[in-house]
This record gives sequence, C-alpha cells and structure tokens, in this order.
Amino acid sequence: MYVRLVAPARKTSTTTSRSKPAGAKGVGASAGEANRVVASNRRARHDYDILETVECGLVLQGSEVKSLREGRIALQDSYARIADGEAWLFGVHVPPYAQANGFGAHEPDRPRKLLMHRRQIDEWMGRSRQQSLTMVPLSIYFKDGRAKVEIALARGRRRYDKRQAIATRDAERESAREARAASRGGGRGRN
Repeated sequence: MYVRLVAPARKTSTTTSRSKPAGAKGVGASAGEANRVVASNRRARHDYDILETVECGLVLQGSEVKSLREGRIALQDSYARIADGEAWLFGVHVPPYAQANGFGAHEPDRPRKLLMHRRQIDEWMGRSRQQSLTMVPLSIYFKDGRAKVEIALARGRRRYDKRQAIATRDAERESAREARAASRGGGRGRN
C-alpha cells in the first residue's frame, strides 16, 4: 500500500514541475506563454472549406517578434504561396514596434518566409495546382517561445455553400443545446 501512495505522487510531481529538460535554456518565453495564440483568422473558416492543416515556423526580424508579443498583427486577406520551392506568407500586416527605430525597424507588409519540410512543400504545391486549392493562415501563436503559423490547404466556398455551412452549424448548436437541456432536466427529476 505504501508503494501505491508514493508512486502516483512522484509521477504527478515530475509531469507538472517543468516542461523543459534540466539544463535547457529558454528562448525568452515565460511559462504562461507556452501556446499563446496571438491572432486567428476567423474569416478563413467562413470563406473556405479546410481540407488539411500544418504548423509552420516563421522567419521574423527582432522587431516583428516584439510586435507579435504585444498582439499587434492583422491576418485579414493574407495567404501563402509556394514560389521557387519555398513557402511564403503574403498580406500579413505586422505594425512596427514602437521602440524600434531606424535600422532595427521592419517593413510592415513584407512577405515572410515559412519554414516547412521539403516533402510538405512539394506535396502542397502539387495539390494546390492540381485541385485549385488555396493556402491560408488560420492562426499565429507562440509555441515554446517561437512564433508558429497554422496554415490550411483550403477550397473556396461559394455563397450558397456559406449559407449551407451556417445552417448546419446552427442546427448542430441547437441539437447540442437540447441535449444539454435534456440531460440537466433528467438529472433533476431523479432527486
């Protein structure tokens, strides 16, 4: 019985005490910023049918990272494209960091390189050309102190597709709401 009491306590203390191995240096991120979402592109989920998603790294300058940490970024009308065997993110507006002047400042609307595996780039390039698909960013977030982008391979929706998607989503919400109400009502009747 003594072993049963000690083993779970030891297991929970090692999993919650730290997220990095001993001796690993941080990259400037605090513990509360482990997977902090900076911006999300809600319009993309409305305008496109999402077929597949992938997490990509993002090549940024120092002042861009500072602006992202402040939550200053606009993903509207942004898209990704593969050019010369490299993935690029276009249309993302990152306002200049207030304290970055002159040489340290960045251009707000410049294209930013995405870090993907070669096989992912080749696969997505082939699929987007053959099936007329679009690559759109869904969200930008920090993961272990590094900026990441969730890119989706998507098919554009027609106007009637959007209406149908809204109707099915509303129907699902209504059925879930009724199921919750029935489960609450059923539990009260027994007491």
